[in-house]
Amino acid sequence: MKTTKQNFRTQIALYALAFFGLLITSCSNDDNDVQLPISSISEVEIGSANRGVIGRDFHFNVEVLAGDMIDIVQININPREDETYTHDWSFEIVWDEFKGVKNATVHKHFEVPEDAAEGKYDFVITVTDENGTKLEETFEVEIIDPANLPVDPKLSFILRNGSNLYIVNDETFEEPEEGIIFPKDGPLISLTTVQNVKDDGKIFILMIKKSLNHYPETIDDIDFSKAIVVDVYEHSGRENIFTFYNSIVGVRNAPEFIVGTTQDNNTPNPNSVDGDKSWENTEYYYGIVYTNTTHNISVHHYIDITVEGF
Repeated sequence: MKTTKQNFRTQIALYALAFFGLLITSCSNDDNDVQLPISSISEVEIGSANRGVIGRDFHFNVEVLAGDMIDIVQININPREDETYTHDWSFEIVWDEFKGVKNATVHKHFEVPEDAAEGKYDFVITVTDENGTKLEETFEVEIIDPANLPVDPKLSFILRNGSNLYIVNDETFEEPEEGIIFPKDGPLISLTTVQNVKDDGKIFILMIKKSLNHYPETIDDIDFSKAIVVDVYEHSGRENIFTFYNSIVGVRNAPEFIVGTTQDNNTPNPNSVDGDKSWENTEYYYGIVYTNTTHNISVHHYIDITVEGF
């Protein structure tokens, strides 16, 4: 009888040991299965409406929030299995300048190589974290030969501050050594042309304090709490390619704009020049932003000017 009881107790003890062994192993496995935080991305901007033009500037922007800390940010443009191309082509850029930071605005411009093949591609954004995790998200991008664009807008403008005239021809400009100065109560005159457009489009001429760190590249990007509108004008229903002017003799004169005005030239409702936009002696961006709203193609150009007398 004692032997039976002892055997029973021994079995209970063995079962208990086995149970605790399994429990410890399970806890150990749980520890091994702890999920490391993974990076996330937002506010992704790829080219001009997810298009890139061969031989032209390509705009890329993304907000990155690391799981722990960023290691590298990488983009790849990869051919798609369901697409046909004239020749093999792919593209890669790796940025390590954001290493060791928790969050970053990755705003880059690069040129689409001349040897790129037209077609639709996978645009892959990869964020590698210092903790070893990797985020990979895929978007679509279309690479286009400039000869096949439905519109190919080119900006030129003349800027005048009283007696001095500054000409930006086809987006090229050599800034004078003395800079460009606009005094308080002085006129700012801007005559702007956009070549090679049709259908519907809209142009904004802007002044923005450089300290506000606002640099819109499309009309939808404009923050009117930061941007002062010098002029705004649009075209619609133009079936054939033409050159768009903001000032045409006998049709429309560019509106008067005085540095120091309390109301800008936004239409149909002018905006007050106050708050962050309040006039002060500082450096400004003077910029032209045009978006062809039919074909969702935008161009922009900015130069530096200085405002004095406040």
